Amino acid sequence: MTTSQSLTSLILDHSPVLSTALLLFLAAIVGPHILQRSQLWKIPFIGEELGGTEKRRQAYLAGARKLYNDGYRKVTFSNAAHLRHASIVVLSPSFLPELKKLPDNVVSMEAAVDDSMETKYTRVETYVPIVPHTIKANLTPSLVRLNPIIAQEVREAFELEMPEGQDWTEINIHHILLRVVGMVSGRMFIGPELCRTDQYLDAAINYTMEVMEAQRARIKEFDDFLTPVVEGREEAAKDPSFEKPDDMLQWIMDGREKFPDKNSRNMAKVQLGISFAAIHTTTLTATNVFYDLAALPELAVELREEAQQALADNGGVFTGNALQSMKKLDSFLKETLRLHPASMASFQRKVLKSFTLSNGQVIPAGVIIEVPAVAVNSDCELFPKADEMDPLRFYRLRQEAKAGGSVEGSALNQFVSVSQNSLTFGYGRHACPGRFFAANEIKMIVANFLMRYEVKNVIGSAKRYPNMEFAHMSIPDPSKMVLFRELDN
Repeated sequence: MTTSQSLTSLILDHSPVLSTALLLFLAAIVGPHILQRSQLWKIPFIGEELGGTEKRRQAYLAGARKLYNDGYRKVTFSNAAHLRHASIVVLSPSFLPELKKLPDNVVSMEAAVDDSMETKYTRVETYVPIVPHTIKANLTPSLVRLNPIIAQEVREAFELEMPEGQDWTEINIHHILLRVVGMVSGRMFIGPELCRTDQYLDAAINYTMEVMEAQRARIKEFDDFLTPVVEGREEAAKDPSFEKPDDMLQWIMDGREKFPDKNSRNMAKVQLGISFAAIHTTTLTATNVFYDLAALPELAVELREEAQQALADNGGVFTGNALQSMKKLDSFLKETLRLHPASMASFQRKVLKSFTLSNGQVIPAGVIIEVPAVAVNSDCELFPKADEMDPLRFYRLRQEAKAGGSVEGSALNQFVSVSQNSLTFGYGRHACPGRFFAANEIKMIVANFLMRYEVKNVIGSAKRYPNMEFAHMSIPDPSKMVLFRELDN
């Protein structure tokens, strides 16, 4: 298993073990009419030995990782009592090539997100089409130009948020990263006028945590301080010599006439939607990375040296080439998310029209389908010693693929790559469009930190802090402290 092609072939060879769709859990209280559907009766079921619906629900809440892994290994995979009011059908990754070809009117990511977010009650706006369009059409192609600006914002954000620490000092790294990511993301999303203001950071960070009435208050608050900026830019644009800002706010302003839907035209909702999708996910990923770094001091030294060399080779600037040169850091980020994915499942879609898999299994309308990403990540046939952190796992795979002349094999083992055995960012045409920006942002945060600071666990904590797991979610404990001190330069 020396190239990503061999990894792919292994998972395809594994498909007979998972040759059928896998049902995980039904809703907490499911009407009999769902269970009576003949198609669902044909799907293997896991957890019957646990007892009734409530016991299965509690088992899912307490240990979804085990259930996903058991189902992945045992062929039979199924249960009842998910938190959502729909059946959940878990499919083998081997079906992904055919699933990604299904149109959105057959399997819908948007409808699955609405179901997961309970948007009927939370009123979170998940359909804002101008956002993914702008990310794909403007943000990602502009990263080569914008990387030095992002890096500068990272440096200045750390200067604002990090306390002085000549000696080892305790910090809550999650709290610091939340504000740093908020500022850095905000610099690209909303521009320099607002990205460091407490008003913006408070609204952008806390919007995710609030529902219903509180969210509407946030939208009004956001609109109050965003509207003057938008109007100011519109007025300034009347001057032919005005140089438009290079950020998503301006790109969205320029492109909104192409998107007549009400959510795309509401600037406050657009910006809060971007923040909702980006700030907390990036912060949680970065926190996972720093918890790993605190437990791996030798790795921190190696990554620091790599970052210093990459910058030295690129005039001290975080260019695209400099970031591409940080292959060990790239591998470490990918390995961290392999072991600590935010969600244990991927490729969630709601089935709007019944369809038939290549093995003859009918998947009925109304169910949610997903793929057991955490089980793939834990497969020792794909990832030897899968339960162990191997920071340079993907670095070696890329080097081996390159030595074997496989450009594709090298590319498939990058942090941002998506494949049947790399599902962190989804799969197919709806794979996370912001992953390229997020990857660059996290790399700059980690590299900038390591070139200025040392980090380690607090005294008495030799191992990496365990994540908190609830149902299908896995998040780093935001209350944990780490020690840092400034490097002697």
